[in-house]
Formats: sequence, structure tokens, C-alpha cells
Amino acid sequence: MPAPDQPDRPPVGDDRVARLRQEILARGLDALVVGHLPNLFYLTTLRATAGLLVVGAGEAVLHLLVDFRYETAVADLIERGEAPRGLQLTRVSGTYEEALVGLLDSLDARRIGIEADHTSVRRWQWLQDRTSLTLVPTLELVERQRMVKDVEEIGVMRRAGALLASLVAPLLSVVRNGRTERDVAGDIDQLVVGAGFERTAFETIVASGPNSALPHAHPTTRRLAAADLVIIDFGGVLESYRVDMSRTVVVGRATPEAERLHQAVREAQLAAMAAAVPGVAVSAVDHAARAALARHQLAEAFGHSTGHGLGLEVHELPRVGRPRDDADEVTLAPGMVFTIEPGVYVPGMGGVRIEDDVVVTANGIDVLTSARRDLAVT
Repeated sequence: MPAPDQPDRPPVGDDRVARLRQEILARGLDALVVGHLPNLFYLTTLRATAGLLVVGAGEAVLHLLVDFRYETAVADLIERGEAPRGLQLTRVSGTYEEALVGLLDSLDARRIGIEADHTSVRRWQWLQDRTSLTLVPTLELVERQRMVKDVEEIGVMRRAGALLASLVAPLLSVVRNGRTERDVAGDIDQLVVGAGFERTAFETIVASGPNSALPHAHPTTRRLAAADLVIIDFGGVLESYRVDMSRTVVVGRATPEAERLHQAVREAQLAAMAAAVPGVAVSAVDHAARAALARHQLAEAFGHSTGHGLGLEVHELPRVGRPRDDADEVTLAPGMVFTIEPGVYVPGMGGVRIEDDVVVTANGIDVLTSARRDLAVT
């Protein structure tokens, strides 16, 4: 129960569902089927490995389809007042597809939105064959809403970012000459969980020497050696939200080339951070990083995007990269959380990446993962 001096607060899902209904109406749909699990959690706060939510354009239609494993959890959410208003539980006793068709056929709805990015061709065809309703593919309706975090979400991510940044110092002690990448990654995973995270956000990257020239290398049995550049990319999950950061260290002593690469990447990150202000296109942030690297003749060594959104998933909107023909340009707005992570990768020699998480504010950005960014020597 809320404290006596605190007013009752509506479930976070109420506002989220209301905004989603506006999008549903704007697209001439009668309902939207939400099956992507992060979207399901965002709207209902239900943590599940399966489930479907049917959000109708009218406020009376909000059906959550789950199997017996989650009936009690849903009932508890409703009883505690944490579920969005009007949520009704529909038990799935056979397949989810069968239950969905049965529910849709019972509703006063004809045009049904389906999440195109998260629906297999097989499920789409099955649904089309068994209902006379019009199925309409939709793109990122919930994801675009999730792109701007609310106060509670930002609060969680601030705590998570500070916690992750606090691991940089102890992390350096496990990066030592002669240890394998896998051993170092295992120790970092223990640090992440031991610090209070629910789990790691993804497979920790430890890439040393020539392997550091591979942006998404997997830890191997290679042993760290003197003068190796080592990229450490790690993250954690706190209250279902992901944070992610990278640092590059050197074993023993840095070579002049290693120092040059690291300085160039640091300048690129600072340039991108300076460009990240409300009202600016995300491509301008990406361009700022590339322009800085170009001044060091390293533009061709930077092949990935400058950043990606963070939240319930480790890669979500906004995508901080070059403009794309298949996606609308995103303009930065307060509440957006994303990484800024320029890098350079020289085959046979190694690579450098510096990554931090930031949140857009009214005036610019706040860095959520503030920790040393120099080329640490271990």
C-alpha cells in the first residue's frame, strides 16, 4: 500500500496504453497484437517468456493471453493495482495462435495490427489462413514510445549506469598479462553480478591484441601479452533495464600507435557528446564522431554506428548512425537514452573503443557511466 502521505498513483501502463491507443487509431486499426516480450513488459510490467496482448482502439479492449505458468502472476498484478486499467486475462490452453484467433474473432474488430518485426512468416500465414480479419503489418509502434524514457525509467538507468561505472576500477585488476580472454570475461561477469545486477546484459567482450580489431569478438583462449590493446565491453541488467559500456586498456606499456588510436577515439567521443543536444538529428551525432576520426585519417577504420538506444533491450531505438533509406530520421529529445561508442579497428594490430551511456536532457546530455576514459595500463 502507498505511504499515508503519498497519493495513489495510477499504474505506469495506463499512460503507456493510452498513448499506444492514439497510435492505433491514427493508423485506422481496431486493435494491435503485441507479442514482443519487452513491449509486453513495458505495457503490463509482466515478466514472462510467452504472452500476447491485444490492445483495442476502444478503452474496453485490453486482453492479455498467457498460459497457466503466468496466471497467478497476472492475477497478482491486477490485485496489487499494478496492471493497466481494463486488463483482462485470457488463458491459453492450447497454442497461442489458436487462442489469439479465438479472441480476435470474438471482438468487434476488423483491422488488426501485427508487429511485423517480431512475427514469423509462419505465424503470419497461419493467422491469415484461419481468420477473415484484415491483418496489417505495423512497425515499431511500441518501440518508438519506449525510445523516450519516463522519470522512473531514467531513475533506474541512472542507478544502473553509476553501478556499472563503479566496476571499472576493480575490472582493471583482472586484466593481466598471461590470462586468457575467457578467464578475464568470467571474472568480469562475477563482478557484474556481485555488484547487484540481476545478470549480465550480454556476453561480455574481452578482445586482446589482434582480436581487438574485431568489433564484436567473442572471448577466446588467447592469452593477453605485453603491449596488447584490450577492449572490454560489458553490461548489466537492473530492474529489467540494460546498461552497457566499453573501455580499452593496454597490457604493460602502450606503443605510440596505441596512444594515437586511443586519443583519436576519445576526441571522437567528445565531439559526438557535444553534438548530442535536443532537436538535433541522430545522424549529426554520428557525423561529429566520424569527422573527428577523419582529422586523424581514421575514418575508414570506423565501420559501425556511433551508438544505439538502451532500455529494456541492449539495442533499441534510437539508432545513432548515418541516415538510412529504410528508416525515418530520429530527432533527439529529452528522455532518450543511448550509447556513444566510436571505435577504430586496424586488422593485425588491434582496436580501440570507448563507450558510455547518456540521457538527453533539456540542455544536452548527462553521462550515466562516468568513469576514467584514459588508456589505462595494467
